[in-house]
Formats: sequence, structure tokens, C-alpha cells
Amino acid sequence: MLPDLDTTRRMLQSHQTSAPQEMERAIAAAQSTACRHAFVRTGFDEARSQAANPSLQHLPLAGLAVSVKDLFDLQGQPTPAGSVVLADAPAASADCPAVARLRAAGGAVIGRTNMTEFAFSGVGVNPHHGTPAAHDGRFGTLVGPARVPGGSSSGAAVSVATGAAFVGLGSDTGGSIRIPAALNGVVGFKNTARLVPTQGALPLSTTLDTVCATTRSVRDAIVVHEVLAQRRVARSTAPLPALRLAVPTTVFLDGLDAPVSQAFERTLAQLRQAGAQIAEIDLPAMRQQPAYGFSAPESYAWHRELLQRAGERYDPRVRKRIEAGATLRAWEYIDLLRSRQQWIADMQACMAPYDALLSPTVPITAPLLASVAPADGQDAAMDAARDAEFFRVNALLLRNTSAVNLLDGCALSLPCHTAGELPVGLMVWHAALHDDTVLHVGLQIEELLQKQ
Repeated sequence: MLPDLDTTRRMLQSHQTSAPQEMERAIAAAQSTACRHAFVRTGFDEARSQAANPSLQHLPLAGLAVSVKDLFDLQGQPTPAGSVVLADAPAASADCPAVARLRAAGGAVIGRTNMTEFAFSGVGVNPHHGTPAAHDGRFGTLVGPARVPGGSSSGAAVSVATGAAFVGLGSDTGGSIRIPAALNGVVGFKNTARLVPTQGALPLSTTLDTVCATTRSVRDAIVVHEVLAQRRVARSTAPLPALRLAVPTTVFLDGLDAPVSQAFERTLAQLRQAGAQIAEIDLPAMRQQPAYGFSAPESYAWHRELLQRAGERYDPRVRKRIEAGATLRAWEYIDLLRSRQQWIADMQACMAPYDALLSPTVPITAPLLASVAPADGQDAAMDAARDAEFFRVNALLLRNTSAVNLLDGCALSLPCHTAGELPVGLMVWHAALHDDTVLHVGLQIEELLQKQ
């Protein structure tokens, strides 16, 4: 397992390494074949200069490498959001707040990471810039044919899993941090959306968008969340046996791949052996989620004029999903807002007795990249089959995670697979503003799993 930010900072303080040395390791990883297609733009010279700045040494990120998803504003650069449509857009006049906070905390930006075009998919495929292959940040390289990295923050997770960054700044609208974290064996924390400003990030859904990050450990996730949210996470000393945990059996456990089921059940057994009290509960509201989603209509509102000018240059799969938002009528959107609030209330009533809920982050392991590759026009039947598989896989990858976004909740994905297994994520989650408890529970679970 790669050293995390916490370990590396202690090594810096004891002079076992230096920020410039760590930066050279990160740059080497970014240039390696394992990181192919993870970045759409790099800034190695600037990152080296930041790492060499002694004034950053005592800051939380200590001059170490961070990556930035391609939908965030970086001063002096356009913000293409994984697309070619905006490649010639005017450069941003300033860093967005999230990037500015990472820099102020000593983060050295190593580059912009690849993503699903306009963040509209949980698979991570990008026909414009290529697609990075999933990596296992916990145990090393995945053996065999390339697998999907998850999206939309694909490059963010791969950059962390391969050692090219300690922090991968990303966004999560329906699972875009947690899905790639799960498929790449790293940690992804989706905070309560309101806690981190979204200004300067190209939107997918103004209702659901969340600015957050991928890290190598839960303890790093706490540090990075404190930087991004400019708040102190309340520490707890409550041990596992004192925590009230629940496993919702409705929807979240349906149709699990065998490796996911095995890793999840093994983890629950380890927790129970350590004294954790885990109840199985029904969440009947999961069967009554609102019929429509926010992403399509809200993204269409942003993209409609751009689609008229340059729609043929969009990823056809992304364009199809955005244009579906044009059919939602105003009264249906208003009903959606109302029904969401009632749904949240129903969910919270069932969740209230528990400190956190536990679920598989995604129900499947990473599919082969070739099975969902973009159409190439060589074989119409094959293109259609891959499109069908893409939309099937996309729905499965988003199923568990998107419920937390609809809930306006917070969630952490941490790896729970063992060596020789495909990466599997455990999702620890709850309703809005339970962030500190979710992080504490995740920290307790991480410490237990690392002892096994």
C-alpha cells in the first residue's frame, strides 16, 4: 500500500524524505503506463516549484502533489470538463475556491485529471482523451485486461491509486467520487454538499453537485475535508462496540457480484467479531424514490445553447443523457423538488436510531473496458452491444451511491477487498451533516481492516 499523506508528513518531519523527493516520485508515477490517460494536462514544473517552497512544509498538505478534476477552474487555464467542445473557452481568471483552499494548505497541483465528459456517467469512459484503466491503490497493479476506472472522477482516483497524487480533487453528483474510489482501491469521501463551495466548478446538477476528494486513507480524507470545508472535524473516542450500525437490505444488496458479496460479508463478520453491533434494517422508502432525476434537466438547462452550436462534438452517450432533460415539464420539476423532501424525511425516520449505515459502494466489480468502449463505426452490431452494456453498467454503478446524493447525505467509500481480489468498496453513510460521525466510523473500520 502506498504511504498516505499522514505517514508522509511524519516522514517529512523526521527528514526521512523531502517534498521535492516526493514530488519526483509523483511525477514519475504520472508519467508511467499505469497512469496513461489519467491526466489531460500536467504542470510538473509549477508543481516542482511549489514542492521546493520551504514555507509550505508545516501546512496540512506540506507541498505534496494534488490533482484537480478537469471541471474546476485553475487560473490561466480553460475549464474543458473532459470535453473538446470547451477546449478553446476563455481561461479562468482565478482558481475556484476548492483549488484555492488546497493551494493555501500547501497542495502542489500536478495536473488536471481526465473525467467523463461533463461528468455525466459513473463508468469513466472518455472518447476524446482516452480512458485510464483501473488500478488497485491498496495492493498494486490489476492483472489482466484493462477495466473501467469508474466515473466521473476517473483520473482523480487513478492518480491517487498509482501514486501520482496524494489528493484527487473531484466532484460527486451521483457517486462520481465514491464509484472510482471503490473500483481503484482507494478512499473517497462525499461530504454534505453544502459544506464545500461549488463556485468555479462546471455544473452537472446544481441541486446535487458536491465538491470533495479521493485520498489514500480515511485519516487523509479527514484532513482534506477540513481543508476544503474550512472546518474542524469533531474527533470521537467511541470504539466500535459503542457504535450503532445498520445494513439496509432494501435495494442496496440486490444482485451483488460474488466478489462484492464475499468482501462485504467478510467485512461485516470482522466488524461483529470486533464487537460491533450491526442490525439489518428495511428501508421501504428506497422503493419509492422519485421517478425523475435532477441531473438531466439541470444539465440540459446549462448545455442547451452549446448543444445547438456544437452538439455533434459531444460524446453521443453523454449527449443522449443530457437531451433527455429537455422533456421534463416545469410542473414535473416542481413535483420532483417536493417529493424529494418527503422522501428524505421518510428515509431519515428509519435511519435516525443509527450512527451510520453500511452498504457495498457499488454492486459489481469493475467491468472490462473493452465491453463498454465507445463506438468506432467498424461494426454497427458491436457498437450497439457496447452501448447497451455501457448503459446497463452505468445504472448499476450509480444505484447505491446516487441514493445518498438524493438524500442530501454524506458517505465514505473505503476498500475492503484483500490481496488477489478485484477492488471492492465499503460505503459508510448517513443523512446530511452526519459527516463527522461517518468519518469516525470509517476510521474505526479502516484501522480494523488494516490489522487483518
